[in-house]
Amino acid sequence: MINKNTPLSAVNALSKNTMLEQIGIVITELGDDFIIGTMPVNHRTHQPMGLLHGGASAALIESLGSLGSALIVDRNLFTIVGVEINANHIRGVKSGTVTATARLVHGGKTTHVWQTDIKDEAGKLVCTGRLTVLIVSKNN
Repeated sequence: MINKNTPLSAVNALSKNTMLEQIGIVITELGDDFIIGTMPVNHRTHQPMGLLHGGASAALIESLGSLGSALIVDRNLFTIVGVEINANHIRGVKSGTVTATARLVHGGKTTHVWQTDIKDEAGKLVCTGRLTVLIVSKNN
């Protein structure tokens, strides 16, 4: 289960001086088995044709899943490493904000799997993806 007692300000502080901060990813909600975040669609997240870059969507998928796993494990004992990600891009977005919901579909001792849907401001599916996270002991 995600540690929902962690203040959102503390979760978002983990993004300081990272790509998440650079492209504007903000965590907005934590649940027992989900994490929700937003990302602007603008010059920082566009591809050359003016649409949301698929890599930005993949970064949002990996960021939410990794943060979700980091809120499940004891970070003094374990570190989180993304080992596989896939993304299916469904529709283009030119501007506004997208909202992603990452749900934990497997929360084992050594791996976590997150399913993430990214939607536009109208609630239409923009991208769907899956992230597998490896839980690595810091004692190794």
